[in-house]
Amino acid sequence: MNKEIMELLAPAGSLEIFKAVIRAGADAVYVGGSAFGARAYANNFNQEEMFEALDYAHLRGKKVYMTVNTLMKNQEIKDKLYDFLVPYYEHGLDAVIVQDFGAVTFLRKHFPNLHVHASTQTTIAGVEGARLMKNLGATRIVTAREMNLQEIKKIHDEVGVEIETFAHGALCYCYSGQCLFSSMLGGRSGNRGRCAQPCRLGYSVLDKNKEQYMKEKFVLSPKDQALIEYLPKMIEAGVFSLKIEGRMKQANYAAGVVSIYRKYLDKAIELYENNKMDQYKVSQKDMQKLLDLGNRCGFTDGYLREHNGKDMITFAKPNHEKTNDALQTQITETYVNTKDYLPITGKAYFRCGKEATLIVKCGKHTIKVLGQVVDVAKNKPQTYEDIDKRLKKTKESSFEFKNLEIEMDDNIFMPNGALNKLRRDALEQLEKEILENNYRDLKADQQKAAEKQESNQKISFSTSRNRTKEAEIVCAIEDRNMLNDVLKYEFVSDVYLDSTCYERKNLDKQLKEDVQKIVKANKKAYFILPAIYRKSTSEFYHSKKDVFEEINLTGFVIKNFEELELFKDSDKKVVLDHNMYTYNDIAEESYLNLGADMVTVPLELNHNEIRHRKNSNSEMIVYGYYPLMTSAQCVHKNTYKCDKKKTVTYLNDRYNKLFPVKNQCEECYNVIYNSLPTCLFEQIEELKKMDLHRFRVNFTIESNKQMNNILSTLGMFLEGKVSKVQKEYLSDFTKGHYKRGVE
Repeated sequence: MNKEIMELLAPAGSLEIFKAVIRAGADAVYVGGSAFGARAYANNFNQEEMFEALDYAHLRGKKVYMTVNTLMKNQEIKDKLYDFLVPYYEHGLDAVIVQDFGAVTFLRKHFPNLHVHASTQTTIAGVEGARLMKNLGATRIVTAREMNLQEIKKIHDEVGVEIETFAHGALCYCYSGQCLFSSMLGGRSGNRGRCAQPCRLGYSVLDKNKEQYMKEKFVLSPKDQALIEYLPKMIEAGVFSLKIEGRMKQANYAAGVVSIYRKYLDKAIELYENNKMDQYKVSQKDMQKLLDLGNRCGFTDGYLREHNGKDMITFAKPNHEKTNDALQTQITETYVNTKDYLPITGKAYFRCGKEATLIVKCGKHTIKVLGQVVDVAKNKPQTYEDIDKRLKKTKESSFEFKNLEIEMDDNIFMPNGALNKLRRDALEQLEKEILENNYRDLKADQQKAAEKQESNQKISFSTSRNRTKEAEIVCAIEDRNMLNDVLKYEFVSDVYLDSTCYERKNLDKQLKEDVQKIVKANKKAYFILPAIYRKSTSEFYHSKKDVFEEINLTGFVIKNFEELELFKDSDKKVVLDHNMYTYNDIAEESYLNLGADMVTVPLELNHNEIRHRKNSNSEMIVYGYYPLMTSAQCVHKNTYKCDKKKTVTYLNDRYNKLFPVKNQCEECYNVIYNSLPTCLFEQIEELKKMDLHRFRVNFTIESNKQMNNILSTLGMFLEGKVSKVQKEYLSDFTKGHYKRGVE
């Protein structure tokens, strides 16, 4: 059976779980180290444990991937990442899973033979994003959980990169990497591995008039997914790595789930190779075992068969329930509280007057060791059984004799210590030979990479672009009815027209009209592309490239890697939005090298981190309701109905805070906004001293009256007439993360 068709990838939050999931049948395991992992509260591996895990896996022909998938601040990526990874690289780490764009560049430069897997946190949802990541050196794409089989197959067919897809376990409510909910509510950032899971709390739902129509339901809590019935279809779609979620789960859960998926993956591969995929079926007994191991209000296979839906949401309190004590005990005995040994064969020779010889073989590896000279017995000679028993005492090693042949003279003597040493030497050398091909010499690898001078190994950072030092005010709107009022403000230099202002059928005509108005007012017009770029979105905007070239747009605002790949070579300006994260200077420089003209300061950085960041090519959002979640799910549809009408729904939490939710029907995604707008008008002068001179105001749910009040207030700040935000214009607001930041 060709297991290279699909890899079974298991999670491990501890060394005990690591060994258990390999015993249960995992081909590879992903783990977190002591830093940079997106599960900061897991029992992550220290260096000694990581070395043991690597050796344990590699002896058995398995792979180990480390999660280095947090966003990294300047000090971390510049001063800590290299030293952190060197020992693991040299000890044979197979790959790292990465979110931070700067880290992708950094790793390709400094660790030339280390595979980089683009994390699901990068929100890769289409061909263009996958191609961009592959061209930058990523060897694998971990797709967004929301993708369907057709979209996955398109990446496989057109990009030719390894695809890893989550198949079992917890689902995030929003596209991974597009969540600030936990961050804004309590300072625990999901982008930094500290998510407090506000999606698992209850919320009441209110309509656009703020009238409650659903009370305290878990409307943001997805059921766990289980895709075991889709394994043949996933193989046909080109999925290479089948991923089990659960680095925070216990050993029984991880090992039990892996063992069941191992059984059915082997069956699916066999049927695939024999062209009998229609015979694949999962028994109800095994589905019940998966439920017994743990679930949240049952399972869903949702995203592979539909874009969204209420049947994917728990609505009830989402406890992770496990049952069936007998099954739990069986898993513990079979995979957790046990030891596994690699089978070896051996031949031993004991001839008087000659050195004792032991030859051991494991797979393709053979070791021969010589021991002490064999003596003639003066008293009681050793028996075959004595030597056999002594040589087979391998329990402290990784090996176990399945067959041992001994040839010996009749009247011999060997001290037990000498026999023990002969065995130890053979097994230690055997282990060393098996492992040595995994070990690396970083300096030698770097030298070879430099000598090759391959273009994709060269990293040259651009210098800051020349920009005016005058303050530029950018106004972004999601309602085209605001445009005429915005154009009245002379201090507004650029207008960002969000794609949600338009229906697809009217885009050409209405966008052209609006751009003409903006240009006539001596301002620059930018078009904000959709937050999520799935297959239908890609097809539509590909068809509009010529239209965009004809319209007098200054540029585009980009929110994902798909759009960056599509427009990075455009003659028009490219501005990356805040969710194209530039926590560190390397990320910003990498984006500028790739074709971006401007980036947006990430919303989670505090003033001190912004101060120590390169800001000359950045703009800063100084007003707006921050987007907390971007989701394929739809609160309006799941709690009311899908009427294809854009509206604002509200979520009311336990503290009676209202979170607006906008359903973007054209591209079929939801955005949940913070309960209060962030306003940093009072900090503009301070920000100027940080080399920031381009400031954006975002209007999302505001009325025209509210918008005019905000812009009037900003005008007074720019003219120096006020230094505090007047309550009659903005009664309640937050400064976001400007003071506190995130850990």
